[in-house]
Amino acid sequence: MGIVIQVTGSLLVLAGFALAQWGILDQKSLRYLVLNAVGSTVLAVNAIFEQQWGFLLLEGVWALVSAVSLVLVVRGLRAAER
Repeated sequence: MGIVIQVTGSLLVLAGFALAQWGILDQKSLRYLVLNAVGSTVLAVNAIFEQQWGFLLLEGVWALVSAVSLVLVVRGLRAAER
């Protein structure tokens, strides 16, 4: 089961990256940030259970940066709607 979770999280992060590289998604778009936030959070949680501390550091920071960026984008969208 752990491998399915790892592959799913990885595919989410890689999908966002590939789509951004191909010019389909902007790196500050809601979709890109959601893919990164969800994928990296899944991988970080899995790293906790697997006690993979280096991987936890990488994915934990990735998740945190993605989440902060996501909040800023959502706030910006709401402010623009007013």
